[in-house]
Amino acid sequence: MLVSVIMSVFNTNELWLRKAIESILDQTVKDFEFIIVLDCPTDNSTAVVYEYANRDRRIWILENSENLGLTKSLNRGLEVAQGKYIARMDADDISLPTRFEKQVDYLERNE
Repeated sequence: MLVSVIMSVFNTNELWLRKAIESILDQTVKDFEFIIVLDCPTDNSTAVVYEYANRDRRIWILENSENLGLTKSLNRGLEVAQGKYIARMDADDISLPTRFEKQVDYLERNE
């Protein structure tokens, strides 16, 4: 596994969440796992995340039993990450398609 992408989700606008997930799934680098930590959202975020997970086997879902906040949720993702590199993603951000390609290339050339 080359890259582990970690994202925590708590009550995110559905359109933004969909765009964030799709921007990761559309990366030119395909060797990644996408760890999404559901931090007890009370909106439709859980359904959206499971919808994508059912379509793409690279998505792994962790569900917090209580709201832990961003830092602790991300640390849960780090505990299970298997990638050589860790990429952080926010649930309301968009990554350009070559993000991982450029970052991995840089890191590989500058160990």
